[in-house]
Amino acid sequence: MESPGTATTDRRAIVVIRRVRDRMDREYASPLNVEDLARAVHLSPGYLSREFRRIYGESPYSYLMTRRIERAMTLLRRGDLSITDVCFTVGFSSLGTFSTRFSELVGVSPRTYRDDPSRSLDGIPPCLAKHVTRPVRNQEVRVARSV
Repeated sequence: MESPGTATTDRRAIVVIRRVRDRMDREYASPLNVEDLARAVHLSPGYLSREFRRIYGESPYSYLMTRRIERAMTLLRRGDLSITDVCFTVGFSSLGTFSTRFSELVGVSPRTYRDDPSRSLDGIPPCLAKHVTRPVRNQEVRVARSV
């Protein structure tokens, strides 16, 4: 059985880690790293990483990359920016890293994603659009095997 102090400490940790996640959601295009995020909430980088993983099931870096790719998917569907512009707009500093991470999470290259007309959200209610377009985390994209 947990002591009353443990539950309070856990709630405080959740509140602090949620603040970090909210900052990542707001500032995803900025250069963010665990050390700066931890310093802002007066935690050690190791503790922040462990608690973030415990609460959200993935590392801060993985969460940030997923957030950036989500935004990139939206910009690519719009079609008015080049892939390079999308890369830098969402906070990547390397087109190669962007393309690799995008392909890992989405399953296709940014160019293939942008050029696929079936990616249009026309007719999909906004409440479903986020779910439908959410990238798969942690390299879970299933690759179809040829028979």
